[in-house]
Amino acid sequence: MDWGTELWDQCDIIEKHTQSGLELVEKYVKFVKERTEIEQSYAKQLRNLSKKYNQKRSNKDEPDCRLSSYQSFVDILNEMNDYAGQRELIAENMIMNICIDLTKYLQELKQERKTYLLEAKKAQQSLESTYKQLDNSKKRFEREWREAERAALYAEKTDQDINATKADVEKAKQQAHMRARVAEDCKNDYAAQLQKYNKEQSQFYFNDMPLIFNKLQDLDERRIRKLGHGYILFSDTEKNVMPIIGKCLEGITKAGTNVNEKNDTMVIIEQNKSGFERPGDVEFEDYSQGINRASSDSSLGTPKGPLDLLGKNKSKNFWLFKRNKPTVTEDFGHLPPEQRRKRLQHKLEEISKELQKEADQSEALGKMKDVYEKNPQMGDPASLATQISQTSQNIERLRGELNKYETWLSEAGVRGDTLRYRAHSFNNNGAHEVLSPDGAHSDASTPDPSQAIYAEFDDDFEDEEPAAPIGKCTAMYNFPGASEGTISMQEGEVLAVVEEDKGDGWTRVRRHNGDEGYIPTSYVTITLNK
Repeated sequence: MDWGTELWDQCDIIEKHTQSGLELVEKYVKFVKERTEIEQSYAKQLRNLSKKYNQKRSNKDEPDCRLSSYQSFVDILNEMNDYAGQRELIAENMIMNICIDLTKYLQELKQERKTYLLEAKKAQQSLESTYKQLDNSKKRFEREWREAERAALYAEKTDQDINATKADVEKAKQQAHMRARVAEDCKNDYAAQLQKYNKEQSQFYFNDMPLIFNKLQDLDERRIRKLGHGYILFSDTEKNVMPIIGKCLEGITKAGTNVNEKNDTMVIIEQNKSGFERPGDVEFEDYSQGINRASSDSSLGTPKGPLDLLGKNKSKNFWLFKRNKPTVTEDFGHLPPEQRRKRLQHKLEEISKELQKEADQSEALGKMKDVYEKNPQMGDPASLATQISQTSQNIERLRGELNKYETWLSEAGVRGDTLRYRAHSFNNNGAHEVLSPDGAHSDASTPDPSQAIYAEFDDDFEDEEPAAPIGKCTAMYNFPGASEGTISMQEGEVLAVVEEDKGDGWTRVRRHNGDEGYIPTSYVTITLNK
């Protein structure tokens, strides 16, 4: 069934229907645009929300950063940011694949429909014009025929009139004959116009208009098909990103399962244990016997109890009950012993890295200067004097800071004085020399100059029974293990953990071949056995 056959006389209905169909496409495009605006607004709010809470927790130096619950929350914020990106992708794809495509297609349909309606209008105007010609010829024929009849009656009447002359009779007959001929010509013209109109009318109703209506039917069906595809895309656009959205949600679930309360407890202990011994019993002071005994030194300077805050030992630090915020000092003396040692070790590592960087730059400048001296065309050696001088000053400054922090670390005590830092010294040319325990220079060179500071251990593992591993660790960086008591490792290497970090920044490990030694705790990721 087609419009040309079944709706041959419903031109106005077809015109109205096709217009309504195009308006539906426009309405759907508008609907999708508003949907994308909602998606974009939602994505923007999610991004702002993630950014808002990430900014508050972006400081990696915060104590909470190592807590699994903290890191899981950061992971959730990152997943939400990725989720927002997928919502933006949905909006972008809907704009490109639905709104823009349908809008372009709609313009083409409007132009095509306009062309077909114009053709129908022209065909109708042509038929109306032919009908006017037919009507005019019919009226002329009718008028001329009446005139011919009137002339024939007048001629007959004149012929019967006895008073009429022969000339009058002859004239009346000629006039009647002429009118009859004109009427006959009008009759023939009317017949021809009628035949022409009937032919054009048949062409109009059986060929021209059905063809135009069928074209409009095809246009409308293509519009419906395209609109249906747009409806499907509305769903498929979101379905296509569902796998990634699912991964974001899985990431949030994983962040929740990664929360480890035991690990967080260990981190809190490691970060905050003071190293003080518990206070001893308060001794009885018998003032009745004139005895004024001093406090016992059994706790090595540690306050004996909370009463010291109110008694004669107010000047001593008692960390458990201390409420006022301590004054921050450069040597971290305001911190408890364990925390102080960790901060000093961390500071030494930072200074060592800076020192190594300056030494590498000094060495590079020295080589460049040699090249310039041998090949003057490549550059002026004197142009490097300022940089070499500045680098030397930086090395001297950092060396002084390194010695200062080493002294403070020695005063703080490391693992019961069983290990102590030995730093690289740098000569004027940026070369590396190793300091022996008494401060003298050693001829030993470091295998890896990228490491600026190591620790020397006096422990001898050869006479000890092998300890059972308590976990394993994976190296995040290369470590040369140049100092006595340490062990070298390569990035990615897996080692067995035989002794945890005691708060001094070093962990004891063992290789598969039985080699044991200490490595920097910050250079590895550790997984302990449950």
